[in-house]
Amino acid sequence: MTASTSIAPAVDRAGGGRTLGAGPGSIESPGMVASYIELTKPRITRLVTITSGVGFVMAALGRPGWPLGELAWIASGALVGTVMSAAGASALNQWWEWRRDAMMPRTAHRPLPQGRVSKAGALGLGLVLCVLGVAVLWAMCGAVPAVVSLATILSYVLLYTPLKPITSLATLIGAVPGALPPLIGWTAASTHGGWILGDLAANAGGWSLFVLMLVWQVPHFLAIAWMYRDDYAKGGYRMLPMADADGRATASVILLWSVTLLPATLAPALLMPERLGAGYVAAAVLTGLGFIAVAVRLRRTRTREDARRVFFGSIIHLPVILAAMVADAIFRTF
Repeated sequence: MTASTSIAPAVDRAGGGRTLGAGPGSIESPGMVASYIELTKPRITRLVTITSGVGFVMAALGRPGWPLGELAWIASGALVGTVMSAAGASALNQWWEWRRDAMMPRTAHRPLPQGRVSKAGALGLGLVLCVLGVAVLWAMCGAVPAVVSLATILSYVLLYTPLKPITSLATLIGAVPGALPPLIGWTAASTHGGWILGDLAANAGGWSLFVLMLVWQVPHFLAIAWMYRDDYAKGGYRMLPMADADGRATASVILLWSVTLLPATLAPALLMPERLGAGYVAAAVLTGLGFIAVAVRLRRTRTREDARRVFFGSIIHLPVILAAMVADAIFRTF
């Protein structure tokens, strides 16, 4: 059975949606607007926007006396530009991978495999959103945030996406575009943003956020890959768990990166001591040790249930760390 024929939904034109299957057990799928929104991967877009926002806040707190009107204008541009860029990149990713998505039970319900959105529509949406996102950032925030956003889009769509079926190193490569969004916000708000590559000392805080996000993603995505390794195999992806039948190597790598995450979360406090103090450090240590504990358990048991615990631990760890960071920085500044 090919990817294009694996799912054949019937169309209910009158209702504006699609009926999957027939009879009393049929399921009404989302309509056209909801399907296009689904292409943008709203949860991922939200996470990207939040991390960009954290970068913006941490840099903005280093600019006392910033006129409120200018602050609001640039913050709005950073928000809108990041949302559009992230949403567009996600749509392009789904356009590129629709055949493989159709082969995997985990993703076969997406708009393109189900035929709820045309391939041309997905490509058009992705391109338009990416162009608008970069343009908004350039017009409202400056050239550097726009270039960082463009680098995020290109590395995600043209580097990470095509490498996923080729090498398991794609997980690490894909962590780079996932770690760049804080630098979009940082460069939009920082007076030193124009020298993000040249003036490393002045932008050390921003780069520490990049490192934090990069390290966090590896155990997060490897836990997902271990949980859904059969799905990824059906889609033809090269993930570490595919070549690791007993999970020993995968669990060991997860533990190594989970241990590395602790100093990565402490680095912002070391590099921005005027903005982060004991409150943030306490949150980083406690959540970091808790995350290491679930990784140690996975290394010992190598079960899907404990991989799931690592996954949920990661999605609890990051919001707590980011919230503690922003709260402590605001408290110490004001």
